[in-house]
Amino acid sequence: MLIIALLCLAGFSAQAAHTQARLVLASDTAKPGDTVLAGVFLQMDEGWHTYWKNSGDSGMPTTVNWELPGGVSAGEIQWPAPDKLPEPELTTYIYQNEALLLVPLKLSPDLPPGPLELKAKISWLECRVQCLPGKTEVEATLTIGPEAKASKDAPLLAAWDKKLPLPGDAVSARAWWEKPPQGDTAELVLAWNSSKDAQGADFYPETSDGFEVASATERIPGKAGTVSIRKQIKKVGAGWPSRISGLLVQVSDGRRTAYKVNLAVAASADSQPGAQISSASTTATSQGGSTSVPSPSLGQMLLYAFIGGLILNIMPCVLPVIALKILGFVGQSKADPRRARMLGLVYAAGVLVSFLALAGLVLAIKAAGHKAGWGIQFGNPYFLIVMTTLATLIALNLFGVFEVHLGGRTMGAAAGLSSQHGVAGAFFNGLLATVLATSCTAPFLGAAIGFAFAPSQTALITLLVFLTIGVGLAFPYVVLTWEPGWLKFLPKPGAWMERFKIAMGFPMLAAAVWLFSLVSLHYGERSWWLIVFLVVVAVAAWIYGEFIQRNHARPGLSWLAILVILGVGYLSIVEGQLRWRDPLTLGNSTGAADRAPGGIPWQPWSPAAVAQARAERRPIVVDFTAKWCLTCNTIVKPALESSSVRKKLQELNAVALLGDYTGFPDAITDELGRFGRAGVPLVLVYPKKPDAPPIVLPEALTSGTILAALDQAAR
Repeated sequence: MLIIALLCLAGFSAQAAHTQARLVLASDTAKPGDTVLAGVFLQMDEGWHTYWKNSGDSGMPTTVNWELPGGVSAGEIQWPAPDKLPEPELTTYIYQNEALLLVPLKLSPDLPPGPLELKAKISWLECRVQCLPGKTEVEATLTIGPEAKASKDAPLLAAWDKKLPLPGDAVSARAWWEKPPQGDTAELVLAWNSSKDAQGADFYPETSDGFEVASATERIPGKAGTVSIRKQIKKVGAGWPSRISGLLVQVSDGRRTAYKVNLAVAASADSQPGAQISSASTTATSQGGSTSVPSPSLGQMLLYAFIGGLILNIMPCVLPVIALKILGFVGQSKADPRRARMLGLVYAAGVLVSFLALAGLVLAIKAAGHKAGWGIQFGNPYFLIVMTTLATLIALNLFGVFEVHLGGRTMGAAAGLSSQHGVAGAFFNGLLATVLATSCTAPFLGAAIGFAFAPSQTALITLLVFLTIGVGLAFPYVVLTWEPGWLKFLPKPGAWMERFKIAMGFPMLAAAVWLFSLVSLHYGERSWWLIVFLVVVAVAAWIYGEFIQRNHARPGLSWLAILVILGVGYLSIVEGQLRWRDPLTLGNSTGAADRAPGGIPWQPWSPAAVAQARAERRPIVVDFTAKWCLTCNTIVKPALESSSVRKKLQELNAVALLGDYTGFPDAITDELGRFGRAGVPLVLVYPKKPDAPPIVLPEALTSGTILAALDQAAR
């Protein structure tokens, strides 16, 4: 259920407003097993520029999404060294006039001869004074044959290949902290060997989550044949970096050279790389020394994970499952205590197994080089269709339309399991609780999930954090079943239980409606055909319950009717009208349509929008949200849209930016990671002082918390 569908993109060459993109190949013909050099060639109008993979204080890097035939795989983008554009308020790393982004394409040895259509979707930000987003689809044809043949663009790719940064081991570079940090800033020295008189020495950093590298560069004296520069590092995460990567740049004999480095940072010029930096601003120890800057400890994050899992039990996303568990507790109150304990443990096993599966998916996505976020399955249209249908069947089962017993093998078996109180029902309830819980986040949970999703995190710690969240989610039920005496406070079993069961069908039906609202994001007006199909499923469920379970006359004819109804409904509605295999591409909307009339005038979030507002010295509120996030829409959104917050934003002339994470855009995934989060909600308040760090608001948000942060930001 949790596998994310790959979007199929059709492509063609096109020209954006001020940037032209085309796909070029070094070969017209290649042999099976070869590696062919491809390139995305960007040509900008005079005065316009695009951005390097680290755009700097503003802008956005160019992205390339490939659509390749089987047997062809694309490597990482090889970025030429950019130009540095220092401005009074912002420094960016750009390409002017033209740039060629090189990508190696690996061909499988068993590719058959013939033409291959190579396609890619390119997105970029083009700027002069004003910045405009651009995108196009490009394609090229590569022929598989017995001999390799160079293309007319081969000299162009060869020329740009020579402009790529050289390997850093050619200059024996080192990095170390010059002295203890002062507050959140520290000075880093970078030094490397140079046999020539190097001018214009600089360091262009790659993007990082926990720290920022200031644009200013200071050349400092060093040994003969050595270049040394000083850069200021600002810590925005929990600890100081142990490694730093980017480009070392110098100009010799009028020619610029760049070296790509990934350096371990030493505590001082005389210490070994990897030693911890000590902070002058930390609390002194009893011996009079200073403690090292603390990083989030594993124990602290596991405690946060457990508490966050506990709190998930009272979040709205898990309400339907909680209702079913209450019903189960009542039914177990007079049962054998050993059986009650076993069912509690089985429920916990269902929770833990599903969290293990989710952790495995996250690790698989990260291993494939993609970005993962909390609630990723809610961005998958196929998962949403299955869950909407399943939630509808569960509601029908609770309403008594049909019953499924433990031995049942029907299309609604999974739905019936959720209302059973045996082993299978307990286990399935654990699975269902996890699936629904991942659409919510809770206090303490955001930090723990961000810790588990960190790019450098080991697989073992990721699994451990996810399991701890599962333990927290299952803990209350295990405790109650382990001490059956506590169940005496629940009402005695009776006829009311059947009415309660039916009443609990309504929250489950509400869950189905909410899931359908997410389906509509992927299929637009076509999504209404899913409602028609759910009616067909309901008719089939009624025939099963009425004519097979309660009236055994002519069961063969009833089964035939069910199969015909479902088969015709699937082919004509799901395949023919809904066209479930062809979802729409999610855009990054501002969410303005979802806001109340007269509400906050939200603008789309982007790094450029934040930079512009900070340059204007205006406070900023950023709401990272998603349409599938119940916490965002039931807790955060009402607090932000309160009349007092709207009034305060108007008084301060604040900018309100909305980051829509519904379709899991990479730019927002990166920004969440920069603040130690792996999912939404995340609300930031930027002070009007351009150099002041943003204020991170808690998940359990109130209008009072927002107002206090805005008052602080306005100082």
